[in-house]
Amino acid sequence: MKKWSIKNIIKEIAITLLMIFVVSLILNYIRKPETYKQLPNIKVKTINNKDVQFEILGKPVVVHFWATWCPTCKLEAPNIESIKDDVHIITVAVNSGSDEDLRKFMKDKGYSYTVINDNNGKLAKKFGVEAYPTTFIYDGSGKLQFSEVGYSTRMGIRARVALIDD
Repeated sequence: MKKWSIKNIIKEIAITLLMIFVVSLILNYIRKPETYKQLPNIKVKTINNKDVQFEILGKPVVVHFWATWCPTCKLEAPNIESIKDDVHIITVAVNSGSDEDLRKFMKDKGYSYTVINDNNGKLAKKFGVEAYPTTFIYDGSGKLQFSEVGYSTRMGIRARVALIDD
């Protein structure tokens, strides 16, 4: 029988984490949606009845699709909250109830980022989103630079935006 040392345990953990990372990269590539290569100029209302325009502002735009029923989205939400003041971000809640339901969710969780209610999934469908969360990052000219399916860290989003914000 093999004796487990601290060194062997750490090695096994490192190998397992590396395998999980590689598998997640492969899954992200496979699930990558076909979406707008150029940010469309769409005008919609937020859950607070304010107009939001998907537009080119001369700086990167992050478009984030999520859902209240999605466990990964709930884990990721604090990351989105933490970058909302530093990054131009538009979030789209898909099939997550009424505007009132979403306002209650945001208030209960203490989040204040901008939310568009896509209760019928039409906007998600336009963007080709099939899995949640999905994040798109467009550069200052509106050209798609990055897309991510699944959990994104705050540093990951910030790093991607910094790469194109030069």
